[in-house]
Amino acid sequence: MSFQHTLDDLLNKGKAKLKEFTDQHPPSQPQHSNNYNYNYTPPPPIPSASRPGAHPPVPTSSHPSRPSPQAYWAPSFHPSIPVSQLFQQETGAHGWGNNESQNYTNSPSNCFFTPNNQLVLRAIADSSSPSDKFTSARLISHQKLDRTRGCLSATLTAPCASGIWPAFWLLPAQPFTWPTDGEVDIFESWNGDCMNHSCLHWGNYNGEDWDKHRVVETHVPDMPHRPVRVAFAWMQERDEDGAPGKMVWYLDGRPVMKAGVPPGTRRMSDWRIVINVAMGGNVCGGKLPADWTYDFVVQELRMTEEPTGDWAGFERDWTGAREGKTM
Repeated sequence: MSFQHTLDDLLNKGKAKLKEFTDQHPPSQPQHSNNYNYNYTPPPPIPSASRPGAHPPVPTSSHPSRPSPQAYWAPSFHPSIPVSQLFQQETGAHGWGNNESQNYTNSPSNCFFTPNNQLVLRAIADSSSPSDKFTSARLISHQKLDRTRGCLSATLTAPCASGIWPAFWLLPAQPFTWPTDGEVDIFESWNGDCMNHSCLHWGNYNGEDWDKHRVVETHVPDMPHRPVRVAFAWMQERDEDGAPGKMVWYLDGRPVMKAGVPPGTRRMSDWRIVINVAMGGNVCGGKLPADWTYDFVVQELRMTEEPTGDWAGFERDWTGAREGKTM
C-alpha cells in the first residue's frame, strides 16, 4: 500500500471516531433569558489619581481639622424669650438724623424670634394705615464686645428694595459723643443696590473731617437670594480709649477692608451691636418703599476669642487687605 493510501485511511478512521463521539455527546443549546446572570465581577475602577492628567490626592494630614473659635457670646434666638432679654428696642419716629420715615417700635409685628431660632427685624410699609405708614425695628445688644481683641460674626439675609436700608453695625455704649467716639459699619446696603458698605467714621461730614472716614464698597450681585456672612475682628493694645489697634472687616470669609483704631475713639471693649432697618431718608435719596413687608433676618450671631483663621491669619489678612477710601 502506498504512503498516500495509508494516510487517507488514517484520516477516514479519525473522522469516523469524531462523528461517533459527537453523536453520543450532542452540544447543549444556549438558554436565552432576559434575566442575565453571568456571575461577572467587573474589575475595580481606576483610581482618579491614576487617570491621565490627574493629580495625586492631597494627604488628609496636610489639612488638619481646626476647631471653631471659642465663643464667649452666642445668643439663642428662642421664641420662648422676649427680644428685650437680649436687646434694647429703641423706638421713635424723629428721622434719626437722616430724615428717615420709619417709626421704630417694640411691637412683635416688627421684631421677633422664629421657631427655628432666627431673629427677624420686619419693616412694614402700609400706605393705607391711618397713622404709622412705615414701621420697623432698631435693636442695640445688651452685650458689649467686652474684649481688647476678638471677632464678631453674623449670618444675615437682607431685604433688597428701593427705599429700604438694612444695617448691622457698632456704636459705643451710651452715653457717647457721635461722631468722635466712633462708628463701625459691618453690613449696610440701600435701595436694593446689592452693594455692601464697610465703613469707619470718627468725624463729621464736612471738609475739615474729610480724612476721618473709611469706606469700601463690595458688590454682592446675588444678595437678594442668599445669606451673607460678615465678620469684624479687632485687636487693641490696651483697654483704653484711643489706644492703638487694628481692625479687619470680612465679607463671605474674605477680608475686604482694614483700618487702624483712630485716636480719641472709645475703647473697643465698650462697643455694642446695632441692628436696624431704616426706610426712606437722605441715604435712600428720598425714595420710599412700596407697600410690603421687608425682613432682615439674623441666622447666627457670635462673639469669639479669635477670628476663624486665628491671630496669625488676622495678621496675614491685615497685610493683604486694603484700606478704605476717604469720603
